[in-house]
Amino acid sequence: MSLSGAYQQQSQAALAAPLPPAVNRPVARWLFFVSFLLLCMVVLGGVTRLTDSGLSITEWKPVTGAIPPLSEEAWQAEFTKYQQIPQYQQLNQGMSLHEFKQIYWFEWAHRLLGRLIGFAFFVPFLWFLLRGKLDRPMAWRLGGILVLGGSQGLLGWFMVASGLTERVSVSQYRLAAHLSLAFIIHAAVFWTALDLWRGRVVRVASAGLSRATAVVILLLFLQIVIGAFVAGLDAGLAYNTWPLMDGEIAPAGMFSHTPAWLDPFENTITIQFLHRRGAELVALAILGLFLAVRARVADPRAKAAAHGLLAMLVVQFLLGIWTLIEVVPVSLGAVHQAGAFVLFTLGLNLAHRLRRAAA
Repeated sequence: MSLSGAYQQQSQAALAAPLPPAVNRPVARWLFFVSFLLLCMVVLGGVTRLTDSGLSITEWKPVTGAIPPLSEEAWQAEFTKYQQIPQYQQLNQGMSLHEFKQIYWFEWAHRLLGRLIGFAFFVPFLWFLLRGKLDRPMAWRLGGILVLGGSQGLLGWFMVASGLTERVSVSQYRLAAHLSLAFIIHAAVFWTALDLWRGRVVRVASAGLSRATAVVILLLFLQIVIGAFVAGLDAGLAYNTWPLMDGEIAPAGMFSHTPAWLDPFENTITIQFLHRRGAELVALAILGLFLAVRARVADPRAKAAAHGLLAMLVVQFLLGIWTLIEVVPVSLGAVHQAGAFVLFTLGLNLAHRLRRAAA
């Protein structure tokens, strides 16, 4: 038999082979799409923060708020509400209506996308459920994700409310909580999609590699949380040189906040220092994991996932440096946040691959 004939027979056998247990590709495709929408949401949220647009809408109207102002009178009414909050009175005094419209559209688009994601999740979920395409455990899992999504909407308004009375921006604590929950929801959606795309685990790589991958994902998540504090306090503007912070590894003013236990959350110098060191720690952890996978795992798909994670690490690290030295322009800041999302996603993908890779 020729080589081409043997190859065709193998291909036909692979196509005819039954899929692993619990594979549900239509549901998985839907969840992958939801994950993509979550990426868009995180990026748009970053743009909203970088442009100080998040407080331009001072009310939370879950249904009617989807309709923007449609007349000059309606625009003026929204602008008048904005003029009552500290951000306008202390930072944007004298802003024109045209300038207000520019920040309003960012926040309106962010909220509209949140509504669309809720719609894009709830309607297909209900459709799959009613048609019997979800078994009981999967229905409960997806129902839990739906509850998390609803909680994210409430948390988003709780965040905005923190900047409407006494502050000129939202609380960095609430911003970090809001971004953290977005990544938790994404992790739940993406992992579930992978389960449904690849099927149940049939073999597991070494426990050591699984734990190492979990540590890397945890470090990535903590770095993202620190990044939220950087964004919330504009700490990226404190020092804009690299690798040193204006000639020093640890500049004066670090850990000088009172009380001391709040310093890592409220001192912009300390927060930027922690974000830099966190990036270095994540880089070392991913490099170590990559070398371990190459040495101990035979599955070429797991190795490819490790290569993808390492390549994205390099891109994200360089993006972070570029964003820093350019003094955090909106475009680079948004791309850097998107890079964090992609890097986190590739970490999840590697962890999932290793659960079914022979060591």
